[in-house]
Amino acid sequence: MGRSVTPTIEGGLLVAITVILGLVTVYVPILGMFVEFFCAVPLAVLTARQGAGKGLTALVVVFILLSMLISPLLSTRLALSFGICGVALGWCVRKNFSAVKIFVLTLIVASAAQVLTLALLLTIMDVNFIETQIELVRESFNESFAMYEAMGVDKAQINEAKGQVEPALQTLALLVPTLIMLTSVINALAVWFTSKWIFPKLQMQIPSLPPFAEWKFPVPFFYIAIISGLGMYWSFTRGWTQIQELSLNLAIISMLVGLIQGFSLLSFIFDRYKISKLVRRILYVLLVLNMFLLQLVAITGLMDMLFDYRKRFFKGGD
Repeated sequence: MGRSVTPTIEGGLLVAITVILGLVTVYVPILGMFVEFFCAVPLAVLTARQGAGKGLTALVVVFILLSMLISPLLSTRLALSFGICGVALGWCVRKNFSAVKIFVLTLIVASAAQVLTLALLLTIMDVNFIETQIELVRESFNESFAMYEAMGVDKAQINEAKGQVEPALQTLALLVPTLIMLTSVINALAVWFTSKWIFPKLQMQIPSLPPFAEWKFPVPFFYIAIISGLGMYWSFTRGWTQIQELSLNLAIISMLVGLIQGFSLLSFIFDRYKISKLVRRILYVLLVLNMFLLQLVAITGLMDMLFDYRKRFFKGGD
């Protein structure tokens, strides 16, 4: 934006760009899936330049225009999934927060937006989005089984596969909080990386996250993993089904966080011993393809939160 452009004109242009991106997201197949990730950027730029008040006002205007051009439901999803995250990120940049604080606050806003979206769907449309998706998956499996049966596949094998699918779907239904969290992380990452790419082109800056080899998560994640493990044990051995869903979700989330820190620790070790990129990639592929090794990396990452192996064995990396 040139210096001759007034804040009002700049705000109008950024609102128009957001509306166009929203229309492309809805009406252009395939391309729209990628364009959706950029919907937050104009609002993030506007908020970073002019403040949260202007950013929120622009978000309301975008919502009204998109509701008139497409539908209130889709507009609500875009506004809550990406629009509000863009405003949050822009506000954090304006406040000169650190990169970690910006990402964490954006993630918190994305998580709240996801919960609100599901609540609105359930309240206004009387649609349980999670149950609907699980039912679609169930129908897809049933159609596949019917096709295999028509092809002459042994019925006993099909019945055995059916018996494995239903428990998996029931477990998936228990993982709603984890699915919401993962969706929120994807949204926050999309807003972060698209803004990180666009901001420098507008002579604006977003602070960089620490190198991956330095990533460390708080110790409470280690204790959450222990407590959730005990909860899972009690739910199966003592019939405490009330804590099964909570324990399962906390266990998966803590293990995923441990996995990230485990790979961060590996990256630190690779950097220290100057392991070549080719060898690193081979080792990463081997780890990803082996479930036992992945679990070992996750457990190591959780232990690293408590003992800080980098400081203990490498004297802080010196």
